[in-house]
Amino acid sequence: MFQFLTILLISLLMSETDNQTPEIFNYTMNTLSGEETSLGTFEGQVIMIVNTASKCGYTGQYSELQKLYETYSGKGFAVLGFPSADFGGQEYDSDEDIAEFCERNYGVSFPMFSRISVKGENQHPLFEDLTNAENADFTGEIRWNFEKFLIDREGNLIRRFRSDVRPESIEITASVEALLES
Repeated sequence: MFQFLTILLISLLMSETDNQTPEIFNYTMNTLSGEETSLGTFEGQVIMIVNTASKCGYTGQYSELQKLYETYSGKGFAVLGFPSADFGGQEYDSDEDIAEFCERNYGVSFPMFSRISVKGENQHPLFEDLTNAENADFTGEIRWNFEKFLIDREGNLIRRFRSDVRPESIEITASVEALLES
């Protein structure tokens, strides 16, 4: 029943927010290894975009994000990590150090991108679009590391979750499953 209601809610939201969502597939970003990657390569997948940090109280969520990725990637789901030092400087300075930390401590295999700013006057346009896009939850500035943006297969922002909502929570997993089934 819960899953049916989630699918219904997401369907309604998709029809209401189509004209207000970011064009995320138009962005080209650098990975931690320095490769340019078009977010268009993820078109047709359900995507969770997360602003991450290696030295944060929420850093342990890397494990849950990796598990979520492993569970659903074969069904068309991707997690995209965007490291940021915007909150207390809680990220390494170099992409190499970030990559080594994520691999060594959490076995991260989902795509991770170069460190960027997710808020303030140097905010990357991708996160400007994401934080201003209408969705079922809230809009506005990111408050802390590990906020999560759930994007449907067409690039529409459907849900947004604060840092304290764990990646393996029923709220997130039900939303991911509903989008994968739609």
